[in-house]
Amino acid sequence: MKRLSSHAVVRPARRGFSLLELLIVLAILGVLAAMVVPNLLGTQQKANIKTTQSSIHGLEQALKLYAADHAGEYPQGSGDEVYTLLMAKADETGKAVKPLLETKPLDAWGTALFYEYPNTKSDTDKPAIWSAGPNKQDEQGGGDDVVNWTVQT
Repeated sequence: MKRLSSHAVVRPARRGFSLLELLIVLAILGVLAAMVVPNLLGTQQKANIKTTQSSIHGLEQALKLYAADHAGEYPQGSGDEVYTLLMAKADETGKAVKPLLETKPLDAWGTALFYEYPNTKSDTDKPAIWSAGPNKQDEQGGGDDVVNWTVQT
């Protein structure tokens, strides 16, 4: 250290933060993250369910259009053969038509929706449509599956 006079001492300039200051900031950030992250995860799950319900609704609308063109009858069967009908670019006579679906409908987790008509899942006369849900396991409408025959929150 340099002495300017007999009483004044010049100290070098302090740079950066001390280890204790950094640890305190990290602890505060950790507490904030612990409070916020669980809320964000729950919100993401709800958003995925809402998105899947919207996909199911879109498929229902395409099926209603199909039924309107086919004497009020929904396509019989399940799965891929029904999606092929809805994505067809020509009708039964070979006449070019606009497809009712551009692509196979997927849920928010990237899994294809399930379709069944006649509906064995409920007493309604509309087709059963469901998603395998977050666990991607088809539980035939049970478990965490997102379905169109009951109201879900």
